[in-house]
Amino acid sequence: MQVSVLGTGLLGSEIAIRLKAQGFAVGAWNRTADKAAPLATVGIRLPQTPAAATAEADVVLLLLADAAAIEATLFAEDTAPTLAGRTLVQMGTIAPAQSRALGERVAGAGGAYLEAPVLGSLPEARDGKLLVMAGGDRAVYERCLPVLEALSQEPRHIGELGQAAALKLAMNQLIAGLTATFSLSLGLVRKAGLNVEQFMGVLRGSALYAPTFDKKLGKYLEHDYVSANFPLKHLLKDVRLMEGVMGEAGLDTALLAAVAAAAERGIERGYGDADYSALYEALNQGLGTSD
Repeated sequence: MQVSVLGTGLLGSEIAIRLKAQGFAVGAWNRTADKAAPLATVGIRLPQTPAAATAEADVVLLLLADAAAIEATLFAEDTAPTLAGRTLVQMGTIAPAQSRALGERVAGAGGAYLEAPVLGSLPEARDGKLLVMAGGDRAVYERCLPVLEALSQEPRHIGELGQAAALKLAMNQLIAGLTATFSLSLGLVRKAGLNVEQFMGVLRGSALYAPTFDKKLGKYLEHDYVSANFPLKHLLKDVRLMEGVMGEAGLDTALLAAVAAAAERGIERGYGDADYSALYEALNQGLGTSD
């Protein structure tokens, strides 16, 4: 099976490498060609255009920034005709309505479409342990299973188009919320002069604990966010997307608005490309690097 990956950012690159290592014939395209160039060293082909990448593939994985980038890439004059007979798998974070609309346009061009957003980051992609949530026609899902199973130990068919996209937003809301609330609690503990490990010992023994707290703890304590699996600017993009979707659903988005405002402050302070846990710095501006 020939697979093409459109969008070789942090996650897209790791997915392309993983699929190549699992025996797939893989091509990859990125709008900024220099970012895709290192993939050639592991035998991944680098078509010069999205049209060329799509034309040579059975399955095309979309790991582009957002719905606008997907539409601009897929439905350009030279690319749209190549969609006929291909299966397009959207793996990023977009709104349910955007995913359904994208599915309609792909079908109109003669292709098949599956949404399959993922939960997990670079280590999970390398090890084939991403959590894959698929939405769409089950026959299309079954056709894509060899690819999805190379990336996930247990891919899940969630339901119809839009439902997996909604589930992904629900999960990302927890990422944002847990990061923000833990940052505030840790900030209070440090301001009060409490021993952080004592705090963590109580937390780990409670029903309030989540593994992400320990996973990111070192970054908070060292104020070091350089190694980014998921940058703060992307968290802000997703939070703004959640605000719109959840607002349309009649849900209260005040908490999301507060997180978005904090993320914007962090970006203004230069943390846009840093790990999203840099949200801590915006929420605890009174704590210096010596704390």
